[in-house]
Amino acid sequence: MLELKNISYEVTGDDSKEILKDINLTIDERFVAITGPNGGGKSTLAKIIAGIIKPTSGRIFLDGEDITDLSITERAHKGISFAFQQPVRFKGITVKDLITYAVGHKISTAEACEYLSEVGLCAKDYINRELNASLSGGEAKRIEIAMTMARGTSLSIFDEPEAGIDLWSFQSLIKVFEMMHNKAGGSIIIISHQERILNIADKIIVLANGKVINTGSKDDVLPGLLADGPGCSKLVNKL
Repeated sequence: MLELKNISYEVTGDDSKEILKDINLTIDERFVAITGPNGGGKSTLAKIIAGIIKPTSGRIFLDGEDITDLSITERAHKGISFAFQQPVRFKGITVKDLITYAVGHKISTAEACEYLSEVGLCAKDYINRELNASLSGGEAKRIEIAMTMARGTSLSIFDEPEAGIDLWSFQSLIKVFEMMHNKAGGSIIIISHQERILNIADKIIVLANGKVINTGSKDDVLPGLLADGPGCSKLVNKL
C-alpha cells in the first residue's frame, strides 16, 4: 500500500511556483489512473513517488515504511518501477541487456524474447539492437514496457504509456497491464487522459492546479470527466 501524506512541491527561484499542494492519497487498488488537465501536476506526482524528485514537504509510505528520503535506486530495490513518458536511450546497451538487467539475473535469449513478444515486437528484429536514436518513439516505449514487465515490481508507474503506440492496439496494452498484475500483484499507477485506460481503473484520481479535486471508483468519477457542461472542457480523449 502506498500512502502520500501532505505532499507539496514547489519550484523556487525567479519563477517560484507551487506545483503540488497538500496531496493526501492512499493507493492499494490493482489499477489506479491519475488524470486531469495538462500542467495539473500529474507527472510531478509520479516522479515524487518514484523518487526522481523529492517533495518540498510531506511524507511517503510504502507498506508502512517511510520512503520519503530514499533515492530512486533504493526505492527500486523496495519494488517501485517507473516508465517515462519519453523513454530514455542507452547508447551501447542492447535490448537484451536491458531486459536482463530488469530481471536481475542472467536469462536466455528466448526468455528475453518472450517479453518483447508480449508488447507486440518481433523479437528477432529487436533483441540485439541498441537502445539508441535508431528506435522510434513507439518502439522505445514498448521496449520500456517490456522492461517494466520483466522487473515484476509491486508498484509500477506509467507516465502516459499510450504515447507513441499508434501501431499497437490499446487492447494489447491493457492485456499487458493485466499480465503484470497477475504476475506481481501490487498496484499499477497509470498517468493518462485516455478513456480506454480510465475504463480499466479500479480508482481514478483527478489532479488540477496541483490539488486532488476528485477521487473514487471509475463509476463515480468517469461520468463527470466525460461531461460537456458550460465552461467545462473534457479532461479525457476518446479513441
